[in-house]
Amino acid sequence: MATTPRIAIVGGGPAGLMCARVLQGHGIRPVVYDADTAVDSRDPGGTLDLHADAGQIALEDAGLMDAFLALARVEGQAKSRRDHHGTVLAEFTPAEGDQAAPEIDRLHLRTMLYEHLEPGTVRWGHRLVHVTPAGGGAHRLEFDNGTGTEADLVIGADGAWSRVRPLLTDAVPEYLGVHFLDVRFDDVDTRHPEVAAIVGDGHMFSSDSDGRAVIVQRNSNGVVRGYVAFRAELDWHVTAGVDVTDREAVRAYLLREFSEWSPVMRPLITDNDSDYVQRGFWALPAPLTWDHVPGATLIGDAAHLMAPFGGHGTNLALLDGVELAHAIKKESSLDDAIARYEAEMFPRSGELASDANTALRKFFATASPDAPHLPPDHAREHQDYQARAAEYRRRRAGSDR
Repeated sequence: MATTPRIAIVGGGPAGLMCARVLQGHGIRPVVYDADTAVDSRDPGGTLDLHADAGQIALEDAGLMDAFLALARVEGQAKSRRDHHGTVLAEFTPAEGDQAAPEIDRLHLRTMLYEHLEPGTVRWGHRLVHVTPAGGGAHRLEFDNGTGTEADLVIGADGAWSRVRPLLTDAVPEYLGVHFLDVRFDDVDTRHPEVAAIVGDGHMFSSDSDGRAVIVQRNSNGVVRGYVAFRAELDWHVTAGVDVTDREAVRAYLLREFSEWSPVMRPLITDNDSDYVQRGFWALPAPLTWDHVPGATLIGDAAHLMAPFGGHGTNLALLDGVELAHAIKKESSLDDAIARYEAEMFPRSGELASDANTALRKFFATASPDAPHLPPDHAREHQDYQARAAEYRRRRAGSDR
């Protein structure tokens, strides 16, 4: 690119920080604007796995694989599936040397990415309130702290409720009819040995035949985090007369709702050290595309918010950031860079998002006893990650010649 463009990345999550990191490696210095007051000013959630065919490719491109592996938990790839009586239905233990999808705490990932940026890259405490075209593909950004700026390219990395997205599409997230309550167990091996035994080193998924599930995962520092999930309207607590800020009231409600669950499994629902944090499953229409808009594009959840089944969201977000940064470096204009990136991102994310949303809806529908939900073959899943990673690299090498 003949001149260095002014690039504003709105959102300092994994997608935005990764994009900034790779742009800086190309000698381009974007500015990242984020509403948070600091990288660790809020709880970004629990743990996630970074797949060999997406998140890890991004980390390699950014020169961050060693930093990632220093924080990641390879043993966290272990998974088990139980019914609501506690009976083990399936187990997966990663083979020695298997690094297809190691786990990392979300805060550790965000902090790692932030610490590998040039000082001053991120402007904390900047919540975007308006973004408007300024002519010639440029845009004017206004923040809630009274400051503003102009950019030749605005990259919306600002998640589910993106303020940048309306520049490109009128699509908005849709509630998928499934609610979950975030729970946390501290010092689990000492204080909650029964929970530690059920969870093991990695991830445990349990469900019944009426659309209820408990998903718990080992995090770092002796913490287990998880979700108590059930079909519900957004205002379920109003209808049920439950004060969601009253831990005991929520606990009593869950004991009624999960009354068929065995005593072995109930500590996962009732013995949490945290309050029950409400979260809902939302998704954008999938596959989602839009017509090219000069000077603006989206990455991560802003572009393809999807259900968490498959764990693709953050992985795609990291790859989005890398691919957009590479396109900006390679193409002769921002318009060509956006077109190149979006042409690859739309099909890559669209099918995965559609499949994830469909899988969630089907899973939380009332299951028929004749058609139980079978656990995935995780060993095959890991093989597929590695095979797709190799194919991705071959394809990229061919396109770079």
